[in-house]
Amino acid sequence: MNRTIALVHNAVKGGSLPDEEDVLIQVEAVSKALMNLGYIPEPLPCDLDLESLKSGLIALDPLAAFNLVESLAGHGRLIHLVPSLLDALGIPYTGCPAEAILATSHKVMAKERMRAAGLPTPDWINPVPGDMPWSGATRLEDPHKRVWIIKSLWEHASLGLEKENLVHGAAKDIHGLLSGCKPEMGGACFAEAFIEGREFNLSILDTTDGARVLPPAEILFRGFEADTPRIVGYRAKWMPDSAEYHNTPRCFEFSAVDRNLLSTLEALALRCWQSFGLRGYARVDFRVDQKGRPFILEVNANPCISPDAGFAAALDRAGIFYSQAVEQILIRQGQPVALAGNQDMGQSVVKNTGYMHSVDPHQAVSIRYEAVPKDAEQIRALVEATGFFRPDEIEIAEELVQEHLEKGPAGSGYYFVIASKNGRVVGYGCYGPIPCTLTSYDIYWVAVSPEFQGKGLGKSILTEMEGLISEAGGKRAYVETSTQIRYASTRSFYEGCGYRCDVVLDDFYEPGDGKAVYSKIMGPTL
Repeated sequence: MNRTIALVHNAVKGGSLPDEEDVLIQVEAVSKALMNLGYIPEPLPCDLDLESLKSGLIALDPLAAFNLVESLAGHGRLIHLVPSLLDALGIPYTGCPAEAILATSHKVMAKERMRAAGLPTPDWINPVPGDMPWSGATRLEDPHKRVWIIKSLWEHASLGLEKENLVHGAAKDIHGLLSGCKPEMGGACFAEAFIEGREFNLSILDTTDGARVLPPAEILFRGFEADTPRIVGYRAKWMPDSAEYHNTPRCFEFSAVDRNLLSTLEALALRCWQSFGLRGYARVDFRVDQKGRPFILEVNANPCISPDAGFAAALDRAGIFYSQAVEQILIRQGQPVALAGNQDMGQSVVKNTGYMHSVDPHQAVSIRYEAVPKDAEQIRALVEATGFFRPDEIEIAEELVQEHLEKGPAGSGYYFVIASKNGRVVGYGCYGPIPCTLTSYDIYWVAVSPEFQGKGLGKSILTEMEGLISEAGGKRAYVETSTQIRYASTRSFYEGCGYRCDVVLDDFYEPGDGKAVYSKIMGPTL
């Protein structure tokens, strides 16, 4: 099966600005994630020579393209050309469609659409040069004097955006200033009413359950003088040697007072997602004025996904692995992509060094190998919810997770396959090598949350454990269960998965409760 993914990105040349060079960090991070997921990433830099890009794509014949293009030859206004080319070639690609990228890249066009959709966005003065209709813009004859911030019409990454761009005056006076700002603003600029207040970023990830707003982040302005405007400009984003860079951290902690505000921001972010026809992933930036009123500054249809960027930070806050997000982004494109790996019971399984992800198209279940601290409590609750285990057995289930966390898999002898949905463990398996044997393994636990039982998840977890045992050189797997009538379904489950009952030990657990020992020979592949 073709497993090649073209990582299309803007070519970076010597002397590029930091925001342009950042795309190479994204390429490296996404490449590692794709390799871990079983794909073959092929970076494909591009510039204005679209014919060359076309030839490269045709020669590569990728399964899909991961679109990381942020500009072409330094021009953000050309960002939509690459997805348009991919559309013309019929190559599925990640992220937002070309039309959405164009509509959001032209910031005044985006504001016009927001205003038409009833979405709150700051007032603005139309760009120079340009012939945009003044349907939503502040009229030049408006005599009201206010604080404005001059912004680039097309360029992102806060190009040219600093406190020096704050001006005060009436619309007509400010419009006259715009022509003098063109060179440093990428060729065209406009003015936007400056909203004094708080700043928020809300990232959105496309999932099989629909668009999911990730935990909101607020930009803090530490140590700013009272008369210093709170702006996240180019220095704050891209210049580590600047004071702004070190004093504008993001924060995910909020008090109960902000609960209603955050709910409003989330609803507005989702309305932007719908109004602009976004897909894959995006970010919506807000300012909230001193009266608590939110304003949408920008809809970013192609946000930075470097490991240290805001989107990755929101993923981490949500408990979503970077590779898991890359996989979701790859799945949620215009055309379905068959995942690498095994196919079983409607699930797409892809292997990974260190952890594995599996996405059930109906249940949006993710599977990983590594336990994290919060798993101990969740696994305890899951095991208890099944109703099949005694209190002492439930304690043991939690203890095995703790030992795995403290000593690691090799040190503890306990390995896990953990299934979760939206950060909650809904099923898991635990296995490990049997001491004093060379090729025998024990299956200690297979447990699935009641609402996921009967959907094939338990079998998928068991099959994955068997595959891992086989890859580690294991030749035989053993599992033990009770002979009581209430465990008849458990015994049927293992028998249906190819396990044979080798021995029954009467009264093993207590009088009337024997132990049935099952085994299965591991083949070279499963």
